[in-house]
This record gives sequence, C-alpha cells and structure tokens, in this order.
Amino acid sequence: MTGSAAGGEPYGYLMVHFLEDPDGYAERIYLDLSDGNDPERWIPLNGGEPVLASHLGTTGVRDPHLAFNPETGTYFILGTDLRVFGGDDAGWEAWSHGYSTRMNVWESRDLITWSPQRQLDVALDATGEPAPGVPDMGMMWAAEATFVPDFHGEGEGAFVVYWTSTVGDHQVILWGSTTDFTQATWRFGGVMLDHGEDTIDATVLRHGGRTYRVTKSNGASARGLFMEVTDATRWWESDTSWTQVQTRIGEEYAAGHGVEVPTMFRAHDQDRWYLYVDVIPSIGYRPLVATDLDGAPPWAALESSRFSLRAATKHGGVLGLTRALHESLRAADAAAAVVADVGEVAALPERVEARLHGGGTAFFPVEWGVPDAAGVVEGVLTGSIGANLNAWVGAAGSTAWDAADKVAFSATAIRVRARIAAG
Repeated sequence: MTGSAAGGEPYGYLMVHFLEDPDGYAERIYLDLSDGNDPERWIPLNGGEPVLASHLGTTGVRDPHLAFNPETGTYFILGTDLRVFGGDDAGWEAWSHGYSTRMNVWESRDLITWSPQRQLDVALDATGEPAPGVPDMGMMWAAEATFVPDFHGEGEGAFVVYWTSTVGDHQVILWGSTTDFTQATWRFGGVMLDHGEDTIDATVLRHGGRTYRVTKSNGASARGLFMEVTDATRWWESDTSWTQVQTRIGEEYAAGHGVEVPTMFRAHDQDRWYLYVDVIPSIGYRPLVATDLDGAPPWAALESSRFSLRAATKHGGVLGLTRALHESLRAADAAAAVVADVGEVAALPERVEARLHGGGTAFFPVEWGVPDAAGVVEGVLTGSIGANLNAWVGAAGSTAWDAADKVAFSATAIRVRARIAAG
C-alpha cells in the first residue's frame, strides 16, 4: 500500500485489481472492499462486475494501482494499457519491446464516482513531445506511485511513479513524477533499478523512515521475488544503496507456477504487514504476512482458514480507508431499484431507493431523461459504484478491440421509469 486515505478513524481497505479470464474480457477495473476492518477477507463491489473499463488504446487495463494525494484529496487509479485476451494478438515479445507507453488514469474525490478515462504517456514531456533523457523503452507496465511530501519543496508534494519497461536487452524499473497524473505535470526521472537482468514489478512500502521494495527477478540470479531496504531519503534515484533481506519470497505457493506482481500494505491497528503475491497464470493473489519488516526473514505464508478472496484476482493494489469512506462505499453499492417503475407522479422524484449488494437499502439521486409523448420518462441512478463507465461500444455496435468511434457507457447503471401525470 503506497498510500492511504487521510482524516478520520482508520478502518477497512479497498483493493483494485483485474481478473484472469482467457475466454472473456476481464482486463478491466474491479474493486473489492474488506469485510469490515479485516484485511484478510474481501467482498467484491458492484456484484463482482467491473467498475471501470478502458475504451482507449488496446482497451485492456492490467496491473491497476490505487494512489491518494493528501494535498488535494484526490484518488487515482492507474493501469497498464494492454489487452492480452481478445485484443491485438502480437504476443509478449512484441508487446514488451514496442507497444504502449501510455498509462490509463481515472480520478475520484470519493472512491465512488470516477472521472472519464484519460491516458498519460510516460515517454513524453509536458508538451507531448519526446521527453529529454528518455531511453528507447518498450511498453510501460506495472506502474505504482508513492506520494512524497515536499518533493518539489516545502508543502509541494508529488508522486514518484515507477514502472517496468524493456530498455536494451533487458527489463528495468524506470521512474517519473507528477502531482495529478496529467501530461502537463509529468516529468520523466530516469532509471530506478537496473540489475543487468530482467527485473520487473516493483512495489514499495514506506515505514518508520525506511523504504522497503519487493521486486521480481526473471534473470540468472534466480532470486525470484526479493526484498530490499534503504534508509535513503531519495530512495527512487538509481544510485541509492539498498540492502537485500529476503529472496524467493512466496515460492511456497508456486507448486509449478510462477510467482510475481507483489503488493504490500500495513494493517491499521497493529504491527502487521501483508504481501500479496500473484501465482500465475490463473490462481491469483495469495497472502504472506510479516510482524517485523526487519526480521530475518520477514515474510512467511499466511496460515489462516479465514482468508477469502475470489479466484483469479490479479495484480492490483490496496488502499487503507477511514470508517467514513468504508461506510460510504458500502452505502453506494447499489444492486437494484426497490421499485423500478415509480408509476404516475405529479413531479419526478429527485431520489429513488435501491437495494444494496451488502444488504439494506439507500436512496440515490436520479438523472431523468426527456418524457415521451405519453409522459413516460426513464432515469438513471447516479452516485452508485455501478454507474461508472465500465463498458463501451464502437461503430455499428462493434465490441472489437480496434473498433472505430468507441463510446463509453455503464452496463450496470440502475434504471428506473415514471410517468408524469397530465396537468
């Protein structure tokens, strides 16, 4: 967890991820909410349906990450611009060496209503031209971001963003900075990690003035997932000195599978940390736990029959919440209108009651359309998690990844109708 919500009582967690589905289209954004304050039990939001989808670039979004800017109170979801299933079938060699250097971005003020999608190209500068000093990189993937207070001076924080790209004959971790994940504030930084072999999927956790980094080695060193630590203030720079503390992390889960794409976060109410590792290709996240990040070794597989996470949950990130945010997410998880047809009314209601996926009901604002000749009017509930743009369609109704004129819409928005009484 590279950031957490600020203000209020710490309570609960939100996970962003995609799903592994070779036969479907699950390279979209899914959100799972912790069961209360329990970091080991996860409940899918929006009835398990995607909350957001990419209609730009490849129409895939993988490796999503949640970030929070405490200076502006803005949340961001980042994601890789890659669709493996049902998209361009060029293959991994072509994707990793000459594909998209764009990052998918959504933003929100409340974690419920998300902005339209945009893309940030990490290879370009603020004017949209090739950034000075950028190496000839392949695709940008597995981006994370850590907010650094005073990055630009006192009271002027920024995100340090780090991602994997192929540079030359191997994969490295690069970094840049931004305050808001727009091209206008983007600055390419340089190399963060280059061990001379394929090194991917860095995740960072800051605690007690120290920085902990878990990365995946796919090279001859055979370290697998390995963790390093540094006390350096500018931990993102290439000349930072790191100390390796553990290798081959999570391989007890492998059993003939690969283990990669880690994410770390801290429990709210105790000195207890979690490291989720992705068992590929289809098993998904499995948990490790540490009670001392400086232990020898710190990480061990979580032994708990309580752990619950839906199958094939893939590479994502976890954000710590407050009680107010946790409750607002639950209350925004609408499943269906209590009454889909409100009947004849003298005036259209501003709010309509809906059942929630987690039980109970809540009232939601309605955006009404224009009445037809008979006075019948349809409306869409807003302010619900399912009302975000999680689907798209192209020209002539096409859903091919390269369809022309794609238009984003919500496939899970709740619709109601009414009839205006004759005056």
